[in-house]
Amino acid sequence: MATAAPARNDQRTIFGWAMYDWANSAYITAGSLVFAIYFGETIFPEAGFSIFGRAIGAEAFFGILVGIGAFVLFLAMPILGAVADYSNSKKRLLQVFAYTGAIFAVLTATPGAGDLGLAIVVALIAQVGFVSANVMYEGFLPELTTPETIDRVSAKGFAMGYAGGGIHLVLSLALLFFAEPIGLSEDAAQRIVIVSAGIWWAAFAAFSFSRLRDRGERRGLPSTYRTTPRPIAYARLGMRRIWRTTRQLVGFPQLLLFVVAFLFYNDGVLTVIKITPVFASETLELSTTTIAAVFVVIQLVAFFGALAFGWLAGRVGAKRAILVSIVGWTFVTVGGYFLPVGRAGAFLAIGALAGLVLGGVQALSRSLYGSMIPEDASAEFFGFYSVFSRFSAIFGPLIFAAVDILTGSARLSILFLTAFFLVGGVLLAAVDVDRARASRSKWVLD
Repeated sequence: MATAAPARNDQRTIFGWAMYDWANSAYITAGSLVFAIYFGETIFPEAGFSIFGRAIGAEAFFGILVGIGAFVLFLAMPILGAVADYSNSKKRLLQVFAYTGAIFAVLTATPGAGDLGLAIVVALIAQVGFVSANVMYEGFLPELTTPETIDRVSAKGFAMGYAGGGIHLVLSLALLFFAEPIGLSEDAAQRIVIVSAGIWWAAFAAFSFSRLRDRGERRGLPSTYRTTPRPIAYARLGMRRIWRTTRQLVGFPQLLLFVVAFLFYNDGVLTVIKITPVFASETLELSTTTIAAVFVVIQLVAFFGALAFGWLAGRVGAKRAILVSIVGWTFVTVGGYFLPVGRAGAFLAIGALAGLVLGGVQALSRSLYGSMIPEDASAEFFGFYSVFSRFSAIFGPLIFAAVDILTGSARLSILFLTAFFLVGGVLLAAVDVDRARASRSKWVLD
């Protein structure tokens, strides 16, 4: 007999939920950070790469890789949230995607010099696992909370993620710093860090899973799908529901306006996060240990930043708090353009600012969206949210790469990202949150 799901705002369950952020943040911080540097220094050909006769550097190529990954996820995401809601299987799907992502996160350490094909495959599968698991993980948020606690709980999840990722990053930095004295090459130390991130993800995720329970009951498939093989039926059903959600969204202008605003500023955030390690290594000519040390500071500041923005949202509202964060991001991108080569202190200052506003924009965007959607279809709507998150993440890295290729300057690429924050901020300022929340009861659900 299945165990009943705990009541809302149950602290034991919320802690278990937040621990999944602790688990997967090792991959998104140390794992992705060191892989980006390892990609530029070891995997990418020293002589560069050429497409249609135009030379492409490591930064531009990595931007293209990130953009391709986002496009793959955009194609894969639509059915996941809807299937989880319909089959009442968010936890099981979370486990499958998390463990798959963790395994391939470990395998990103296997490509060697020139192994671009292998690097692309394993990195894409790890990222698909990471994002797909997050769809299920975020789908639990409206079920575990009430309207007055959702902002704080969302911020707590991100804070736990920054803490867990930060601790793993400190341990990784220690290994990278002492690699030579203990007889390890820099290449070997980087590989060990990448592998450990995947193991950390899987190990702590197991603890999180022990405290999560699906709510609701499994619903039978509609009669039109009864003769269809179950995987195909769920895929078709999921696509139909996502399409219906998209069509209905047109009739809810405030939520639609938020989604479009999110497309812009989230694109800027994701691109800065993904591109910064290789930008710091290739353009700023900083060492791996220096970059990792700055990211430790970013994680530490982001931990307190997430909690601070959760507090701020309680005072001025989530929307205004996000707008404050977006202003901070514009200073990050403009400051990034002026960063001098080899100056770790300046990079640290910009990194600290990024850490402060990182938690605010991520945690509060998630909770604000969660407060405007119908709870009975939370995974479907968070699947939709992830679809558009992945859709937004396509353009930033590709535009970054295009500006870099056309101008020969990754600095101009960073500066160009400021436009994403300006447009997103203006659109978000126009959103009427109260009207969006009041319209939730008008959604038509199966």
